[in-house]
Amino acid sequence: MAKDFTHFDSRGNAIMVDVSEKEITSRTAIAKGIISMNDTAIKAVLGGTAKKGDVLGVARTAGIMAAKRCAELIPLCHPLNFDKCTIDFSINEKKKEIEASCTVKLSGKTGAEMEALAGVSIALLTIYDMCKALDRTMVISDIKLMEKSGGKSGHFVRDDSLHG
Repeated sequence: MAKDFTHFDSRGNAIMVDVSEKEITSRTAIAKGIISMNDTAIKAVLGGTAKKGDVLGVARTAGIMAAKRCAELIPLCHPLNFDKCTIDFSINEKKKEIEASCTVKLSGKTGAEMEALAGVSIALLTIYDMCKALDRTMVISDIKLMEKSGGKSGHFVRDDSLHG
């Protein structure tokens, strides 16, 4: 088991990976996810009429804050300094979906994927929180890493055709 996972030592104990010997590289990660909702909720988001305020503005801020605090949320993540973090939204009114995308850029020895995934997750959870009075049946789905670059493992671009 210890050889298959980097976060375990030879005895199977959870550890933080030692990155002291790694090179500093430019790293970027992009994660996306979707929240589906009813007509009332999507119209409130689009029209800016949700009682809790600017849903996407608050969700953007929450997502960026979550990405920056990833090491506090996931026990074995390293704290990182970002060069850039963005949360963007794409709204499909017909499907009643909002897609959130989080991009994290940094120069470091590790990171960016978990931070982007945390950012998009919290952005979507914030939308849920701000719209739950209008729709408790909302569904958060398809949270996934879309692309990453930098580091020893190189460039990754998601190919959804591999997942049927």
